[in-house]
Amino acid sequence: MTGLPPVDYDKAQHRVYAKARAVGAETMARWMARFAAELPAARPLTILDLGSGTGRFSPALAETFAGPVWGVEPSEKMRAQAEAGAAHPAVRYLAGTAGAIPLPEASVDAVLMFLSFHHFPDKPAAAREVARVLRPGGRVLMRGEFGDRPPGVWWAPYFPRFETVARALFPSLDETLAAFADAGLHHLALHEVQEQYAASEDEAVERLKLRGISVFDHLDDAEIEAGFVALDADRAAGRLRVALSGRSDLLVLG
Repeated sequence: MTGLPPVDYDKAQHRVYAKARAVGAETMARWMARFAAELPAARPLTILDLGSGTGRFSPALAETFAGPVWGVEPSEKMRAQAEAGAAHPAVRYLAGTAGAIPLPEASVDAVLMFLSFHHFPDKPAAAREVARVLRPGGRVLMRGEFGDRPPGVWWAPYFPRFETVARALFPSLDETLAAFADAGLHHLALHEVQEQYAASEDEAVERLKLRGISVFDHLDDAEIEAGFVALDADRAAGRLRVALSGRSDLLVLG
């Protein structure tokens, strides 16, 4: 499967994303500590949150690194959600794309891409733009999913095409590294971070049914409905096994 159309976050995802993909305080603190371990101890640091969506991470980045954060997001309605629900005096949300970042050359100390790189239609162009705005010695922090490193998700068996779509949606680690190497940024580390996805089975199922995961945008309504019927049947019978936490990859480039 190739040539998947881009997800239109202005269509529906903006209404559910903040709730469906909420990050708990403990997990947020774990991510900030992991990011801080990769960045200089000096403060303030200027951070670009590229593909900032509803602003899940932008305020915490401003608090952690004591500097300005630029949240760049192409979806008008996702930016509106961010401005309403994730405002912070040190954060500014900007219209822009990964291929045309609205910031000057060498203006940021770090670029965070948290589950956004796979959405960029021209990944080599995005890598070049990231390299352009990054200061010398800066770091790229990419929380990614890679087609050759599937994390495995508890709900995949209920949607037979889920893993096929995911493999088509997410570039491999080598493809990702190649795009950035051509832009002069190289692999420094790949960390596995334990991430808490939900606090309970009820919360996990409720959030999943919001369809705030981009793979669902590439499945049709009939197969999604059939999947949730099967999931609910297993849950009623006590057969449902929900993973509330798991491995997440953090790729560091510089």
